[in-house]
Amino acid sequence: MITAGEFRKGITFEWDGGVWNIVDFQHVKPGKGAAFVRTKIKNIMTGAVVERSFNPTDKMPRAVVETKDMQYVYADGDLYYFMDLDTYEQIPLNREQVEDAIPFVKESTNVTVRFFKGSAFSVAAPNFVELEVTDTEPGFKGDTASNTYKPATVETGHTLQVPLFINIGDKIRIDTRVGEYMERC
Repeated sequence: MITAGEFRKGITFEWDGGVWNIVDFQHVKPGKGAAFVRTKIKNIMTGAVVERSFNPTDKMPRAVVETKDMQYVYADGDLYYFMDLDTYEQIPLNREQVEDAIPFVKESTNVTVRFFKGSAFSVAAPNFVELEVTDTEPGFKGDTASNTYKPATVETGHTLQVPLFINIGDKIRIDTRVGEYMERC
C-alpha cells in the first residue's frame, strides 16, 4: 500500500478500477484547511489523463507493472504478433495496444512490452530506429544547408518531415518518442 503523501513521478497504483501512473504531483498546504496532494495521473491501460486531488492519508495498493523485451514478428489483419526472446512463445496484440509503437517498428525489431497481472497492455518501440526512406520528393544540389523540410514516407509506412537533402533509399534515424527525424545514417 502507498499513501498519497508518498506520491512521486512514475509511481503506479491501482485506483477506481484502473491502473494509474503519476505524471505530475504537488503537495499543497493551504493557509486555511487541510493539506492535500494535487496530481495529474494517466491510466496506463486506456491512456486517459486525469487531474485529481487526494488526501495525504488516502491509501492505494501499488501496481506492479512488468516489462519484457520481445521481438515483433508479423502482422495479421488487426493483430500484431510478438515473440518472447526467452521462451519463443508468441502473443497477439490488437491495434489499440500497439498504435504508438507500430509506425516505427519493422519485422524482427526488438520492442518492450508492458504487462499487468500477466496480460500485455502496451508496446514501446526503441527510443531510436533506423529506417529507409521509400517515398519523398527528390533533393537537389545545394539543398544541404537549409532548415526547410519536406514530407517523407519510411519503409513502415510512417510519414514525417525530413530535410530537403534526404532522397529515396537513404537510411534515417528517427526519435520514436516524438516521431521526428534526427539524422541521416
